[in-house]
Amino acid sequence: MYNIRSVCPTAAALFGLEPFADAPVMEEVLSLLPGKRADRILLYNPDAVAWWIYEKFRALFSPAFGNDPLVLRMGSVMPSVTPVCFASMYSGLMPADHGIKSYTKPTLTVKTLFDALIEAGMKPAICSTGTDSISMIFKNRNMDYFIFDTPEEVNDRAEELIREDRHDLIVAYNGNYDGTMHRCGPEGEESLAALSQNAAAWRRLCLAAAEGWRGLRWASAFAPDHGCHALPDGRGSHGEDREEDMNVVHMWTSSERVN
Repeated sequence: MYNIRSVCPTAAALFGLEPFADAPVMEEVLSLLPGKRADRILLYNPDAVAWWIYEKFRALFSPAFGNDPLVLRMGSVMPSVTPVCFASMYSGLMPADHGIKSYTKPTLTVKTLFDALIEAGMKPAICSTGTDSISMIFKNRNMDYFIFDTPEEVNDRAEELIREDRHDLIVAYNGNYDGTMHRCGPEGEESLAALSQNAAAWRRLCLAAAEGWRGLRWASAFAPDHGCHALPDGRGSHGEDREEDMNVVHMWTSSERVN
């Protein structure tokens, strides 16, 4: 089983860049594209989508299956909280090495996927909400940031960016499932509705990529940070070293699979 740290070197390898972290490249993902290279990458980051949720409510992911994805069970990092996990996902490093080891949101100073692209003359962009982790920990880089109030606005702008085709890497973060999960529990009605929205959002963005990036080789991932578990009072949580929190579902697709 791969770790979420492998997202960084895998995306770097797809762009033809030298991996700069010791996490293994996911060769299965590279094989989704001819020549194992991508011209564009879309990384869609829903929050807190656990592997056990995927297994139990697989039908809710049906929109995502329209992308004919490669589905991977991935391990997260400890503590399994958002800033720690996304720092590892985009740096390829363990928390002890990238420096975020608790629920804090300092600006990362280690090399990240974004830095590698900028050094190579490429243009990354982040679409996210408010003061969420992805909006905060990758700041102060020579790249574009689009910060909104709602996931819907994030997804609208991400689709526009795809169709405008001015960026090599687009990262879109949606925290709606995590938010409802904390209030209503992982299996609450509102939470499951948010999960369906996440699956539909990824499908929508991949269809936009099939049009906006027509003629280009592209890859895309549905890549959450950590999982979740139910509390005795009916709410949800995460952050523990337990299977529910540490195992997540990732899906990858490419221009060869989406139409």
